[in-house]
Amino acid sequence: MVLGIAIFFFALFKVGVPFLVNLSFFVSGNQNDSMSNSNKTTFVAPPYLNSTYDATNSATLKNVSGNALKDHTVNLYVNDEMIDKASVRDDGTFIFENIKLKSGENTIKTKAIRKDEKESNFSNILTIAYKNSAPKLTIDTPGDNQSFSNKDENPIKVAGKTDSGVKVTVNDFWAVVDSDGNYLYQLKLQNGDNKIMIIATDPAGNTSKTERTVKYSQ
Repeated sequence: MVLGIAIFFFALFKVGVPFLVNLSFFVSGNQNDSMSNSNKTTFVAPPYLNSTYDATNSATLKNVSGNALKDHTVNLYVNDEMIDKASVRDDGTFIFENIKLKSGENTIKTKAIRKDEKESNFSNILTIAYKNSAPKLTIDTPGDNQSFSNKDENPIKVAGKTDSGVKVTVNDFWAVVDSDGNYLYQLKLQNGDNKIMIIATDPAGNTSKTERTVKYSQ
C-alpha cells in the first residue's frame, strides 16, 4: 500500500504539475491574444500635421495639411473647438483651407475618425501667432544729419531698440539683436552723405522702417 501511494504521488508530480503549468500558459496566452486583438480593433492611429510657420500677419491661414490612414475622416480643432472635417485621400494626405485665426496665439490639432466611428488621440499640435501690428523701432545712434570727420569714428555704431524676437537690417545687412531687442551694427561710412535705412521685421512678417542721413568727411 505504501509503495502504491508513493507511485501515485510520483506520477502526479511528473505528469500532473507540468500539465497544470502548461494549461495555465495556454489560458494566459489566449487571454493575451484576445486582448491584443481587442487593442488592434480599438486603436486608431492619430494624424500627423505638417509644420508650417510660427506666425502670420493674416487673420486667415491659407491651409493646414497632414497625413493619416486612408478611408479615415479628420476633424480639425482650432483653439480646442472643432471647426471642420476632411476626408483622407488615397495617398494618405488631407488638407484644410482658409482657417480663421484670432489675435495672438492659436493652437491647431486634429483627430482621425474611422468608419466604425472610433476616434484617435489628438495629433501633434501647431501653435501659430496672428499679429498684424508693426514692431517697435527706435534709433539711439547716430542722430539724423550728424557729421563725422575723425577716422577713429569710422565705422560708426548704428544702435537702437526693437521688440524681442525681431530681426533688424541696416542697409540690407543683418544687425546683432539681443534677447531684449537691443540691436547693433557697425557701419562703414563713405565720404560725403550716407543714407542709413533700418528695417525691423517680426516673425509674422510685419515691418517697421526708419531712415537716417549722416555726413562723413575725411
